[in-house]
Amino acid sequence: MGITKTDSYADEQVDMALLIKAVGHPARIAILQAISKTKGCVCGDLVDQLPLSQPTVSQHLNELKKVGLIKGSVEGRSICYCLDTDKLQSIHQFIQQLVQDAACGDDLCC
Repeated sequence: MGITKTDSYADEQVDMALLIKAVGHPARIAILQAISKTKGCVCGDLVDQLPLSQPTVSQHLNELKKVGLIKGSVEGRSICYCLDTDKLQSIHQFIQQLVQDAACGDDLCC
């Protein structure tokens, strides 16, 4: 979406599109799942768990961090990542609202 076209949408719509786009890759879903199962995760730990190289994992982590889905804190020479549950909750609430607002019931859809 071009930068000029985003002016036609509410800030909340643009923000949600960026969040959903960030989780639109299976590697990022796997990264989020791996981080969710630990109290903190270092990039090297993720490389051991995923079929991806360290630079690829780092690139995906940067995309997730850029939209605020994960946070990172420096611990020595490593960065420990954790989920930003507020951002994840906003995606959950958005999808839940879509389901609640759906105009058609199961037997009414085309």
